[in-house]
This record gives sequence, C-alpha cells and structure tokens, in this order.
Amino acid sequence: MAVKELLRGLPWWVKWVAIPVIAVVVFGGLIASAVYFVVSLLFKVLVFVALVGGLVYVVRKFTGSSSSSSSSSGDGW
Repeated sequence: MAVKELLRGLPWWVKWVAIPVIAVVVFGGLIASAVYFVVSLLFKVLVFVALVGGLVYVVRKFTGSSSSSSSSSGDGW
C-alpha cells in the first residue's frame, strides 16, 4: 500500500525506465550468475543424456550382433 502511494506521484519514465535500470545495475551480477548457472546445468544434463544414449546404442549394437550368433538365454542380466 505504501509503495503504491510512493509511486503514484512519480512520472511514468521513473516507474518504467529508471527503476528497472537501477535494479539491473544493482542485481545484474546476481541475475547473470543465476542465468549462467541454469544454462550450464541444462547443457551438462544435455551432454549427460547424449553420452548415456550413445553408450546404450553402442552396447545394444555390439551385444545384439554377438548374441545373435551365440545362444541367447534371455536378457543377459
């Protein structure tokens, strides 16, 4: 309630330009580090999924070709 009354008397450019610019200047490093953390985490998850998928593909390809020539006794586990 007090914030609305405080901002009521200010021009529009203070509310919509100056205050957001000040917030970005003050919290810019925090925002940038949070965005960097999220992007790097997503990249690492994507790399992990690609490596595990590649490993599963290679293992299935080699075990599928070798188990077709030998007697297969189920799942192998």
